[in-house]
Amino acid sequence: MILICYDGSADAQSAIDRAGELFAEQPATVLTVWEPFIAMMMRSGAVIGLLAQTVKGDEIDAASEQAARERAERARRAGMNPQPRTVARGAGTIAETILSVADEVEAAVIVLGTRGLTGLKSLWLGSVSHAVLQHADRAVIVVPSPGIAAERAARRRREASA
Repeated sequence: MILICYDGSADAQSAIDRAGELFAEQPATVLTVWEPFIAMMMRSGAVIGLLAQTVKGDEIDAASEQAARERAERARRAGMNPQPRTVARGAGTIAETILSVADEVEAAVIVLGTRGLTGLKSLWLGSVSHAVLQHADRAVIVVPSPGIAAERAARRRREASA
């Protein structure tokens, strides 16, 4: 079983495409970890949390979960045999949730994308892929952002020709 983490971003789409190249025809779980709206708003601060009570959080949560279920189609187009899986983020981090699901589905490998953040942005924003790598007990494939990968390849070509 291949566990593919998918948040709808271009980076995650790239990870699905690469997983399709590497693991065509293999069974896969396409995981989207979503955060209940009210929990996200409450973590943002008390004033925003109060505002969240006036927003229809249940509708937002339902729409998020429905969108997540539809994401497995991209893995199917990439050649995988996917099953969608959505999990609400619990008390732990997104990385902890991913690792827990990897245990549940007995994943041989976890595939996820990364934005390739460095320096202060990486420290401030955190990195799900980094946390998964640091705490995983199985293989992890981190697919770099297409833009970052292109920049790095161009830099290597320039350095090799200099």
